[in-house]
Amino acid sequence: MSPEYAMHGIFSAKSDVFSFGVILLEIITGKKNREAWSLWRESRSLELVDAAMDSAFPETEVLRCMKMGLLCVQEHSEDRPIMDSVVKMLGNSNMALPQPKRVGFCPRDGTVPQDESSPFIQGSTLHALTVTLFEGR
Repeated sequence: MSPEYAMHGIFSAKSDVFSFGVILLEIITGKKNREAWSLWRESRSLELVDAAMDSAFPETEVLRCMKMGLLCVQEHSEDRPIMDSVVKMLGNSNMALPQPKRVGFCPRDGTVPQDESSPFIQGSTLHALTVTLFEGR
């Protein structure tokens, strides 16, 4: 779910791009991708690659796909490419890719949750959420 939808209930034209990026990263890593951003910034992205891939693809191709995934899941929708550009990136391995900015599923303080099963980050605050149901007359 894109951050703009999760936080504000706004579905943008780039929400589908965000979802594609999540799927792409999950295919590469074989797990939830909470650590992708921090490991990318530390130039340790290959640590995330699913062992089941077992060197089936060249490292450069895997890193390129990971970078595309990170471009698609950037926090702000205006930073994400449009889907047409993503298709072009996938089809042209010579196309230069920009550096991704902060991703939308990364905690604000830059930390990564230690417990994958916990939806909360230590030290964070939980904001109240209300749901309003609209009923027809």
